[in-house]
Amino acid sequence: MPPRTNDHAPEGSRGTGPAEPAAPPRTARAQPGAEPDPGTFSSGARTAALRRFSGAARRSRGLRLMVCAALLAVATTAGAVAAGGARDGARADAAPAAGTLAAGVLARGDLDAGIRSLQAHLRAQPRDFGGWAVLGLAYVEQARTKGDPSRYPQAERAFVRSLALEPGNEQALAGRAALAAARHDFSGALEYADRALRQNPYSERALSSRIDALVELGRYDEAAEAADTADSRRPGVPVFTRYAYVQELRGDVRTARKVLERALAGASTAPDVAYVATALGRLAWNQGDHEVALRHYARALGVDEEYLPALEGRARAQAASGDRAGGIETLEQVVARSPLPGPLVALGELYETRGADGDRAKAQDQYVLVDAQTALARAGGVNADLDTALAAADHGDTRTALHAARAEWDRRHSVHTADALAWALHRNGRSEEALPYARRATATGYRDAAFLYHRGMIEHATGHGGDARRSLTAALELNPGFSPLGARAARAVLRDLEATR
Repeated sequence: MPPRTNDHAPEGSRGTGPAEPAAPPRTARAQPGAEPDPGTFSSGARTAALRRFSGAARRSRGLRLMVCAALLAVATTAGAVAAGGARDGARADAAPAAGTLAAGVLARGDLDAGIRSLQAHLRAQPRDFGGWAVLGLAYVEQARTKGDPSRYPQAERAFVRSLALEPGNEQALAGRAALAAARHDFSGALEYADRALRQNPYSERALSSRIDALVELGRYDEAAEAADTADSRRPGVPVFTRYAYVQELRGDVRTARKVLERALAGASTAPDVAYVATALGRLAWNQGDHEVALRHYARALGVDEEYLPALEGRARAQAASGDRAGGIETLEQVVARSPLPGPLVALGELYETRGADGDRAKAQDQYVLVDAQTALARAGGVNADLDTALAAADHGDTRTALHAARAEWDRRHSVHTADALAWALHRNGRSEEALPYARRATATGYRDAAFLYHRGMIEHATGHGGDARRSLTAALELNPGFSPLGARAARAVLRDLEATR
């Protein structure tokens, strides 16, 4: 299972580093709040383009550079919607924070309508710094829900405009924290969250982003303190879900479950219900409770039948429960709308294990598409090294995987980066060097079957047969459906270990 962050937390109404402002394209500078340029790619058109490029790359590895160049063109076109910067240093008095109606639309989950309302409002009131901040958050949410990282530069321009109109305003600083976290710039997210909290210690969004940043940086004790602080200041769904994840990372699954159940009971909007129910589904999935996970995903999809994280979770639980055909069908729906690395790898592995005519080629299509999507993500300012490391270690260039994993480890020391670096080292034949990282990934009490599998395979490669047996057995007992290919490999090694006892 891919590393879990709070990328799927609703941003329109609830909260969840510094990057240089991206200038609008010179040839198509839009007026503030302008409607999308007719050339903007829809989600479906973007996915179709990605698949054409990645299909060509699969047939010829030499075409990969063409793929990346084409994707940069896609990203530029899709990003032609410019929020607009402050005109040549013009610094007028900011209008009172408005856009209340638009923000209410966002809270109800009607994101596209909310953005249109905000754009119209900002054409009429271009000095509304609060409106620009809300628009920036809406673009962050749009990037998340549509798998479209080209929206991130738009979000950044909106925040820059807000801060130009009202320097240091908490709304824009908290928004930039959320944007930095979405781009996996967690040091930047922490800096912006701290700046926002100096302006408003009760900012729900900044409090939430601060927890996210500390978690993803691997500073778990500080994250726990931040979660306690946030809970005392702004108890509610955004804080409860993050508090639960901190507890899960420390091995306290029971508390995590109770907190999430409390959050679900208090959720009053469809986005919140979908998000919290999906978090409960992931928690159950991680513990191998696939039927319970399916019930939670059904609850999420009952309020939002197109909620991608719940669809992805349902697909994994379907396959793990024996309904491989259902899992494939659901994942095909997910990647058709949002071809992100996690579901692409999961779908490819399900094709491989099914083994029907053409499935090997289908699987390779998914793995190459990971490269295409991460190239697009990088064009939108996203640090994609962790995704690259995890996907390439098993289904790509292992040297690329190791380079990406080392780069990510240099930035942050989380359990997920430790696991990725361990696995990339192992896949490059450096298992002795990998073992300390694999042990570090499992040292906090966090129970993840993929981590245990990686550790067991590394222990096997380094001659620690007893340890390997315990780790691989624990992985399969915890969640036998964690990965169709990984589970198969774990069982094969366990058979070999039993035969040599």
